[in-house]
Amino acid sequence: MTEKHVRHWIGGKPHEGPAGRQGDIYDPATGRLTGRVDFASAAEVDAAVAAAKAAFPAWRDASLAKRTAVLFRFRELLAARRRELAELISSEHGKVISDAAGEVTRGLEVVEFACGIPHLLKGGYSENVSTKVDAYSILQPLGVVAGITPFNFPAMVPMWMFPVAIACGNTFVLKPSEKDPSASVWLAELWAEAGLPDGVFNVVHGDKTAVDALLEHSDVKAVSFVGSTPIARYVYERAARTGKRVQALGGAKNHMVVLPDADLDLAADAAVSAGFGSAGERCMAISVVVAVDPVGDELVARIAERAARLTVGPGHDPAAEMGPLITREHRDKVASYVESALAQGAAVVVDGRGVETAEEYSGGFWLGPTVLDHVTPDMDAYTDEIFGPVLSVVRVGSYDEAMELIAANPYGNGTAIFTNDGGAARRFQNEVEVGMVGINVPIPVPMAYYSFGGWKDSLFGDSHAHGMEGVHFYTRTKAVTARWLDPSHGGVNLGFPTNG
Repeated sequence: MTEKHVRHWIGGKPHEGPAGRQGDIYDPATGRLTGRVDFASAAEVDAAVAAAKAAFPAWRDASLAKRTAVLFRFRELLAARRRELAELISSEHGKVISDAAGEVTRGLEVVEFACGIPHLLKGGYSENVSTKVDAYSILQPLGVVAGITPFNFPAMVPMWMFPVAIACGNTFVLKPSEKDPSASVWLAELWAEAGLPDGVFNVVHGDKTAVDALLEHSDVKAVSFVGSTPIARYVYERAARTGKRVQALGGAKNHMVVLPDADLDLAADAAVSAGFGSAGERCMAISVVVAVDPVGDELVARIAERAARLTVGPGHDPAAEMGPLITREHRDKVASYVESALAQGAAVVVDGRGVETAEEYSGGFWLGPTVLDHVTPDMDAYTDEIFGPVLSVVRVGSYDEAMELIAANPYGNGTAIFTNDGGAARRFQNEVEVGMVGINVPIPVPMAYYSFGGWKDSLFGDSHAHGMEGVHFYTRTKAVTARWLDPSHGGVNLGFPTNG
């Protein structure tokens, strides 16, 4: 099997220059090396930013009709070929194809939202604010903007950023995860096919060298980031220090509170779906179930029964419900939390270590669904963002105790409550200090026309992703006051007016 070679995409084509450094790409299901990805030096980042800067004036001045035509064409191409992209994601990330297809669909929703940019960019207008003086506001693009995205959603998370940024008239440089980089170049090729001018969308691969070059570059006006909290804080502080606009979405420890009146079958289904989908490698995964007495024993039993029945296998297997983890090192780190939880006094109700696979997959990065019971807030399995298929159950005596637990946690990304009591649910959504709340919904990722983002240590910056907050992040407002003393006259034209 020939190894793939993933290159940068700069100025509308693959970058052909030699790579000083490269990274490995693996098939997580087999553990086999499948390709190499070029790592960008500061010079390659400079080239990508220069291409974006050169493309900006013409794209900024392109009519909204032209921009939306390109966006609609991109949307149609992506919708038609989503299965192809899902298979590519699965081959490098490891998630099952159905899960990857869902990721593409959620990203497509943001593209569809961005197709409405003519309406979203409308400003305000006030006539005759003073005698024969009018005032109005307009939204204008920033220039070159950058996105730095994680391995867990190599298509969806970039699509939280670049459709809105490009629709607003900016040009974009994407630095995706080096672990599963092919989806970003696939998307770049699709943009080219859709008619996006060269240089409007660029991709550079790499590690900290590429990241730092983007954060320090004087021509990059804004940076969007999704990743762990320590890196989000680093990105925010370093980019903001150079005067950039920054939205840096960090880590999570998402709690799901189950009240005694909840439908326990519904809650158990939700906990397993939200805890083990994409092998738990989701910033919105439920990682902590908070069982309010007296439902703990019954709820854990139902969760354990469901988790034990999940089918773990390679992403291309239609019977597989959960795939491997992204790398061997990450699998080993996640497994270490099971060991530490056991040593610290938790009960391992379902143990995902030692997953059995066919011989051809024996080298894969496997860890099955794992359920820990009687976890306490001082345990490593609770305090750390595990980012894997490990679901912890914490037992509390009351609603108030559950709320205190969530309030004390430094993260504030997503949370959920399962109850049939409307008053309790309403009180929860009002009181909980978390950015995204689900009521009998375990993963409350908002639709594209709302904005995604957390509170506390889950967000650095003032803006959430996509939705109207995304439009505002990628634009700046200009207020204009105008007086026209003499009206001008044009010639007669009986043709039907058209946009263009």
